[in-house]
Amino acid sequence: MRWHRTVLVAALTALAACTSGGFGASPDGIYAPGVAPRGAEVDPMVVGHRLMEANEFELALEAYTRAAGQQGLNVDTLSALGSANLRLGRLGQAETLLRRAVEEDPTFAAAWNNLGVILMERGKTAEAAETFRRAFATDNGNSDEIRANLALALAKLENPGYLPSQENEQFQLVYGNDDVEPL
Repeated sequence: MRWHRTVLVAALTALAACTSGGFGASPDGIYAPGVAPRGAEVDPMVVGHRLMEANEFELALEAYTRAAGQQGLNVDTLSALGSANLRLGRLGQAETLLRRAVEEDPTFAAAWNNLGVILMERGKTAEAAETFRRAFATDNGNSDEIRANLALALAKLENPGYLPSQENEQFQLVYGNDDVEPL
């Protein structure tokens, strides 16, 4: 029985000596490959817009934050960050970001509209109506969503009391020239 152990140890030692490189991973092994250096990078703003459409607002906020890191805090990234924060219920942060966006580019109708949505959510109906007027004027009346938001704000301004017919009315966020997401 003792000679069986000796033969087994000798055989295992001989087999271990046959390996070419020890216990490291071989280049043609079973492990997953690394990152492809030639892979095309997707614009984080596009990713963020798609995530917003999928109601993944926290992930969209992360994508917009990456975009801001790459592109800087321009009007598009400020507006996108503000819209994502609005959908997450962070009205104060959203308002600050969208106010910065309209200060940087007063002709960006989507940012004016989204700021108006925030102001309506915060109960600032008069300021929201003025903001929707600016969005409407900046857009030259081309956006049905901005027109509808302005009409709702003006109706609430004229009749600030509660009306059951207004209970389910929703204001629309505008992401660009034609991308709209209901709030």
